[in-house]
Amino acid sequence: MDEFTYNNIFETKGIEYLAIIAFFAILIPFWIFLNKRIKSKKRHSGVAGNLTVDSLQIPQGLFFSRFHTWAHLERSGMAKVGLDDLLVRITGEVKLNRLLESGERIRKGDFIAEIIQNDKSLKITSPISGEIVEANVLLLKNPEFLNEEPYAKGWIYKIKPTSWVADTQSYFLAEDANMWAKQELVRFKDFLAESVVKYSADPSAVVLQDGGELRGEPLADLSAEIWSDFQADFLSKKTLCRNKKCFRQEE
Repeated sequence: MDEFTYNNIFETKGIEYLAIIAFFAILIPFWIFLNKRIKSKKRHSGVAGNLTVDSLQIPQGLFFSRFHTWAHLERSGMAKVGLDDLLVRITGEVKLNRLLESGERIRKGDFIAEIIQNDKSLKITSPISGEIVEANVLLLKNPEFLNEEPYAKGWIYKIKPTSWVADTQSYFLAEDANMWAKQELVRFKDFLAESVVKYSADPSAVVLQDGGELRGEPLADLSAEIWSDFQADFLSKKTLCRNKKCFRQEE
């Protein structure tokens, strides 16, 4: 029988191995955390660039409301709803406030949430009618999902729809959504020309890049009064589209 030999790990190089293991145990979580921060900064940098149709996310298969919300019917029969990329690109970083509870019944156009940024806020209305099945409470702790992943982790509610076809028949899909987004950017510039001039001597210096392009997050540094105008004059009016031209009208 072979003789058993006992080696004290602390009298050999074992202590060095433990130090190396401890080093990597600290380094790896830190590297993962740092990598996430870098990706987040890259995403934010992209969001803060010029605001153009080509820079917007407009996924296929989603129904886009004229009030800048979206709805997607899943195979389960449940519909997810949330904010569209154009709205969060206009406002910049926002937080969600006043979520409704599961079981509440809502109609298309009803208030469903409020987004806030410091002392500024916007009221969001539902793109469909139905019963709220689930609110995405993760958004309360991770509000960045609204801006970074508005169509994935940034959904706001799951709703059991009661009149899906009727509610979504006038919404925009695919190429129509692209055309509509282009028109909305033009109309947003018109809104700024009318509203911002009331509060700034040189509105172009505030919201436009060289060449007249909208800079990213144009509302982020503007006043609560302008946000109020945006709610009344941009979000709370319908858009009628005929012959590839869109026109705003009051509800």
